[in-house]
Amino acid sequence: MNTRHCVIDSRLGELTLVADANALTGLYFRHHWRRPEQSTFGPRVDAHSDTVFTEASAQLADYLARERHDFDLPISPHGDQRQLRIWKMLSAIPYGGTVTYRELAAALADGTTALQVGQAVGRNPLCIVVPCHRVVGSNGQLTGYAGGLKRKQFLLELEEPAEVKAARLF
Repeated sequence: MNTRHCVIDSRLGELTLVADANALTGLYFRHHWRRPEQSTFGPRVDAHSDTVFTEASAQLADYLARERHDFDLPISPHGDQRQLRIWKMLSAIPYGGTVTYRELAAALADGTTALQVGQAVGRNPLCIVVPCHRVVGSNGQLTGYAGGLKRKQFLLELEEPAEVKAARLF
């Protein structure tokens, strides 16, 4: 294993990126809920000296500048089969769209409850890249986010289509 990490600055504050070999395995906010122990991140490296981190940093910057809608990065999240299935579903939520925990549970069609979906979403190790911020409560309200609700609101507003934003102003 070649696990390592770097810390970058972004419009959302400090982000820790974790990689193993040639794949991104983690993206965490400074005060991230359920952040793994720092010792599991491997040694800290300079983001600009590592091709995985250089590309991830560039794509994150482009996304936060509204110049990118999707990520094209090799990822390798670590989780159980249910979590991996749910995280894959998160990646299919279109830019600017949202789904509810209940809708994801129904789409799984295996008896998984909305609460279990929420638990898996809350353990997503690749926030932003695997867009867990696009999952909302059943009435459309914002619910928990590992980086805090202000960041979730920011990301949803960043992705909001112009016509929806304009309609909200009137």
